[in-house]
Amino acid sequence: MEKLCSSLSIVLLILLCCTSISAQNKYHYEGYTQGTYYSIIYFAEKEIVTKENIENKLSDFMQTASLWEKNSTIAKVNRNEAVALDSNFITIFNKAQEISKLTDGAFDITVGLLVNAWGIGYKQNVELSQKTIDSMLNFVGYHNIAIKDGFFWKKYPEISIDFNAIAKGYSVDLIANYLKGNGITDYLVDIGGEVRAEGENIDTKKKWLIGIERPSKTANDEREYQFVIQLDGKSIATSGTYRKYREVDGIRYSHTIDPKTGYPVSHTLLSATVIADDCITADALATAFMVMGTEKAKSVLAKFKDCEALFIVSDKNGNISAFNTQGFLKYFYEE
Repeated sequence: MEKLCSSLSIVLLILLCCTSISAQNKYHYEGYTQGTYYSIIYFAEKEIVTKENIENKLSDFMQTASLWEKNSTIAKVNRNEAVALDSNFITIFNKAQEISKLTDGAFDITVGLLVNAWGIGYKQNVELSQKTIDSMLNFVGYHNIAIKDGFFWKKYPEISIDFNAIAKGYSVDLIANYLKGNGITDYLVDIGGEVRAEGENIDTKKKWLIGIERPSKTANDEREYQFVIQLDGKSIATSGTYRKYREVDGIRYSHTIDPKTGYPVSHTLLSATVIADDCITADALATAFMVMGTEKAKSVLAKFKDCEALFIVSDKNGNISAFNTQGFLKYFYEE
């Protein structure tokens, strides 16, 4: 009788476990935002957050931070219109200024004029002379902007700000926090390759697995993954020079602008991947590290105790190698 009770208990335990797992349904929404894709997965007993909810959140955010939206807050700021700043704008601005100070200006949202002039933004590209670049550099510098009494302040009206290097990361956090606020504990939010994940992928009964792309020779090469990372309660963002660039006379120019020189970055660092608690930090730091290059990025990274990084670099002969912080090791996934 004792053995029978024990067997029944085990069977009951298995049934309860299976019932718990089967009660978690998978909800997967996909679409487009900020000129890229979004993919959101969560598990719950019933549909708590709908695709419409997600798209409304993203649409509202576009009215704050999108340069494509004529009447967005950032567009009005760039036109020097007096506009009351919403909480999303203020949060992004404050984080941008924080990262700018900690990276000695390697990250700087006042590069708008340069981004557009180089043709890497949303306007037609033009050829730039040193004189033109120098003239625009007069209006670049995070210390020349501020928020005063809820309104944007510029030292020079010519200053143009650009949130593109931080907006995707923030929108990931925005959606992730929305899911968490609705009691969802197992989810993955991916917007254009910037990711935040929590809990587990119940389909696989593992942490969420994220691929880090192998650097390609051209922007059209098929995507391959060099590393696989496992995430739970963390965010990850990658910035690289091998997908977004323009080529003139055989010279490849990155989409990332160095705020100090006014030129697109060109060095041996092919990509920088950052893991942080929030995606806005990971996104901004990945961009800053691409501006700095590997060695300086390593030294600056020490200021960010909760962040880890992986750098993929190329030598003058085209040989590729990787460097990662010690803390990054625990995120590598192996079968």
